[in-house]
Amino acid sequence: MLVVSRFRVPVPDGEAFRTDLATAREALAACAGYVGGEIGRNVDEPELWVLSTRWTNVGSYRRALSSYDVKLRAVPILSRAIEEPSAYEDAEPGTTLNIGFPRSIG
Repeated sequence: MLVVSRFRVPVPDGEAFRTDLATAREALAACAGYVGGEIGRNVDEPELWVLSTRWTNVGSYRRALSSYDVKLRAVPILSRAIEEPSAYEDAEPGTTLNIGFPRSIG
């Protein structure tokens, strides 16, 4: 599962924001089910930032958001994300796509 959180941050605040994103990613990385993650900045619009993380399943991601450390170190920065859907299922050829109802979170 892939989670893409995008942010709009004024250019002068970019360095501090990058540090905050790294802290959030570090907190998420300590959680069960975390597979990997990247921080990025848009090459054409430097005010746009992204935190992309990968998880073994949606349940792992949702449980991570409930952990005390993530609430303390990641949720404050994640709450600044652009309001849009952020969780994506694996849609590589050969995978079964979600068909109108949520999959088990376990």
